[in-house]
Amino acid sequence: MCSILITTAMENQVSGHKDNRMSNEELFNAEISKSERLRAIILIGLLGLEAVLLVVIYFFYHEEYLNLFKTNIAIYAILIFTLLIIVYEFFVHYLLGGKNEFFFLHPRVFAYFNSFSEVTLLSVLLIFIVEYSNQTIILQTPATLTYFIFIVLSTFRLNFRLSIFTGALSAVEFIFISVYYSTYYPDMSVNGVHPHLTGMQYLGQGLIMIITGIAAGFVADLIKRKLVVSWNNIQKKNEVIDLFGQQISPQIVDNILQKRNELSGARHKVCIMFLDIRQFTPFVEQHPPEEVVTYLNALFRFMIDIVQEHQGVINQFLGDGFMATFGAPVAAGNSSQHATEAAMEIIEKIKSEYSLKKIPKTRIGIGLHYDEAVTGNIGSDVRKQYSITGKVVIMASRIEQLNKKYGTSLLISREVYRQLDENTKGNFERLGNAKIKGSKELVSLYKFLEKTNGKTN
Repeated sequence: MCSILITTAMENQVSGHKDNRMSNEELFNAEISKSERLRAIILIGLLGLEAVLLVVIYFFYHEEYLNLFKTNIAIYAILIFTLLIIVYEFFVHYLLGGKNEFFFLHPRVFAYFNSFSEVTLLSVLLIFIVEYSNQTIILQTPATLTYFIFIVLSTFRLNFRLSIFTGALSAVEFIFISVYYSTYYPDMSVNGVHPHLTGMQYLGQGLIMIITGIAAGFVADLIKRKLVVSWNNIQKKNEVIDLFGQQISPQIVDNILQKRNELSGARHKVCIMFLDIRQFTPFVEQHPPEEVVTYLNALFRFMIDIVQEHQGVINQFLGDGFMATFGAPVAAGNSSQHATEAAMEIIEKIKSEYSLKKIPKTRIGIGLHYDEAVTGNIGSDVRKQYSITGKVVIMASRIEQLNKKYGTSLLISREVYRQLDENTKGNFERLGNAKIKGSKELVSLYKFLEKTNGKTN
């Protein structure tokens, strides 16, 4: 019963983790929303800078400007247009900042509409200037190059077709305006000079707009591919987290991803910890299931934290205990030192929690052994489990059981003891050799000298 309770709790935690994870489509839409907001800010800055520079140029070349346009309508119209597009982009930025539902449901429709609006606003500006100045000279000025700003910034939408659409729409509208006024308004002139565009000029500029749109599309596609690679890396990281539930230390997640091939099967020198809660069966018989779960949660909460802080991974819950591994799936320094420090800290933490009356009086047994093990994923494509196999696992389990015989809380093998630093060794005393159940070999054991009321036992 206890084993089922623990397994169910862990599965619920992992399930909750999956439910909270955003799908790839949601991640993409969220990223596009950020890009669209950034694009709006950049466009505001660029158009504002363009307006300021045009005013500066107008100030220094005022006479030349009047010779061309005979009126200030063009500069006024450009400034008004700049203000309108800036207001429009601020509105877009605000709309996306509020996580507008329409955008997340129809991101492509929004992007196409936004692109169409920006390009068409510029075209309306050109038509307005031509109509009120009664001349087509504006179509030969750098003002028409503003189309290219929209085309280049379309890359932020990470859509190949949208970039081509922006380039093609700019070309079509510019060519249409040029053809219309060159064909149907041939009398427009400045001081008797007819400066309308020739077919070579407006068709050539339109062609460059389309080519720029295609180039922007390739850039957008390249950025999108790199984003997909990043998402795949995130997904791999989530797979690792799913694989270990919530038992893995965040500090070693990156190491696991870097050495992902080792998850398929590898030999490691590891230190195995087995922990068992003493007198647990009588406790279960004397308390309702709710109290049992509360008690286990109170214990395992800090035990898991301590194991993870010392670079360990809890591989399996055993109802009234668990098995943890130090040194796999990746090595993190002296695994025996990490495991021993974690074991001593757990023992001291239990005493502390009991003294604070957070848990009832609790005794545990911990066994540690260090040796080679085979680690890797075992199972099918549907269900896999990270497993540690080898003699070291059996030995650690048998050593833990010997705590009952010697009345101790922590026993370690000689293999573990040899790797400890001198300060840590001082906390242990040699017990001698002991026979391990199921094995003809004797194991040399060391017991942890617990401190009770300031004295070492």
